[in-house]
Amino acid sequence: QVQLVESGGGLAQPGGSLRLSCAASGLTFRSYAMSWARLAPGKGIEWVSGIVSDGSEIYYADSVKGRFTISRDNAENTVYLQMNSLKPEDTALYYCAKASLPYYRVSYYYPDEYDSWGQGTQVTVPS
Repeated sequence: QVQLVESGGGLAQPGGSLRLSCAASGLTFRSYAMSWARLAPGKGIEWVSGIVSDGSEIYYADSVKGRFTISRDNAENTVYLQMNSLKPEDTALYYCAKASLPYYRVSYYYPDEYDSWGQGTQVTVPS
């Protein structure tokens, strides 16, 4: 079955960086769009970034644009999220999610795009 395992979270100072990884197994990774979402305490899910199967289209939430970079290595079955210039408001549990198609039917932030989720990795940026 599909398994998504996030890693790379931790404690970072404001202005610092972290690189999240999501290792996928049990699927033909190159055939699916992948995304990152986050859940902060007291807030709803926020879709952070998405990348289509071949990496030719990339999307970012306005809150992270210019600071975060999504990428994927289809040979390694891994999607990454490079997070720079971190802010306290980036504190959240970060999840990777697998879309059901190589692209997004509606949008990367449309929940029905996804059929598999990881367990999440915590990112904490103290104020």
